[in-house]
Amino acid sequence: MRTAGLTMNDVWAHRVLRERGVETYRLEGVTAELGVMVESLDLKHRGKEENYRPYLHMTGELRSVTPARALPFGISQVTYSPGQGEKVDAFYEFDDQQLVALASKGYFTSGFAVPEQVTGIEWELPATADMLVLAPSGAQTEGDAPVVFTQIHDIGGLEIDLESSGYDLAGYFADHSKDGVPRAEAVVDARGLKARSDAINSLFTEDELSLDTEVKQVVGAPVPEAAPVADGMSARLQQIEAEIAAEREQYQTERASTEGTTENLYRERVAAALQTAEEQEEPFAPPVPAHEAQRDLNLDLDLELEEQEQETRRREVKPVPSLDERKRQVAQHAADLDFGEDGEQSLGS
Repeated sequence: MRTAGLTMNDVWAHRVLRERGVETYRLEGVTAELGVMVESLDLKHRGKEENYRPYLHMTGELRSVTPARALPFGISQVTYSPGQGEKVDAFYEFDDQQLVALASKGYFTSGFAVPEQVTGIEWELPATADMLVLAPSGAQTEGDAPVVFTQIHDIGGLEIDLESSGYDLAGYFADHSKDGVPRAEAVVDARGLKARSDAINSLFTEDELSLDTEVKQVVGAPVPEAAPVADGMSARLQQIEAEIAAEREQYQTERASTEGTTENLYRERVAAALQTAEEQEEPFAPPVPAHEAQRDLNLDLDLELEEQEQETRRREVKPVPSLDERKRQVAQHAADLDFGEDGEQSLGS
């Protein structure tokens, strides 16, 4: 029997658990298969420590839960109407053989993309769930049916792969190995490629290499060009690093805007206070370089010494009197002597 389901966080589930005298069946860790309407599928990559290993991030909406064994009252499946099911996030991990298949299909070329035919359809994904079954009332009422509440384990981070899901998603990717690489991306790491090529010591002499080239030209076999493939790989890795950096920045921004997180507390209480303190600080004059300060000090000392020397010369060097000046001084001195003698005589008389 199929019946419509409700989520365990529904308010009615808590009321059923609190009610006494109500016949209920609680099942935990039930192995089930989820019906998920896939809305998007993105190709992501792990961090540098995992060598940027690719994986698929799938998002969708829960449409049904099918337990491995029938529930009480013969319930075989719990369904949800469009828009009523929970959001599902699943992460598909490629194994080594699938990665080899992706590389052979041109994974390192710019045209490699996720196939569109895997979205907009319903997937069946493995999971475990807790279920609460509310028995129908004892009265034989028409339309009375059991009610099922479900809670899916790790619904926001389901880990799936080829073995657990049965889906070989590597087979859905188109072959882009012959699409080539745009020239703009092929020259991104040309210097790095040249450095790596120059560091390789060849096992053959130049004569042997020229002989091999002549044989190939005679036979008509094309010479393989490995440079574009290597350049395309480097460009792809740089693109992956840029995507990871953008994802990390977006995650940090979301954390900073989420109330209660460490990043949000730092931005609101610490960074804001530091910014206010920096704005209130008064600007100060930049320090004078040492050589300019020494030059100004030497100039002041030179001026002071020159003034002292001039003052000393003014005190020590007196002007030489002229002949007329000397005559005037002698006459004045003689007059002073005569005046002295006359004064003595007057006093004696």
